[in-house]
Amino acid sequence: MSGKAKPLKVASGDGTFDGMEARLAKVEAALEHVGREMADVKTDVRSLRDQARTDFRITFTAIIAVALGLAGLMAKGFHWL
Repeated sequence: MSGKAKPLKVASGDGTFDGMEARLAKVEAALEHVGREMADVKTDVRSLRDQARTDFRITFTAIIAVALGLAGLMAKGFHWL
């Protein structure tokens, strides 16, 4: 809002409703707070996504190593090697 705010007119046009400015200011403040919180949530989700990607790579590598180790043990046990 720029400059001095004028009182809002009521629907009938024959008066003002001065309580509206205070209520609107509260709503604007609440929306600013919600906007900041949403930015924080977005940052947190990105961080979790990156961490999950790294965790998946480590887990997948471990699974491959175990599978190759078991295949080697099976090959030795069945005298394929």
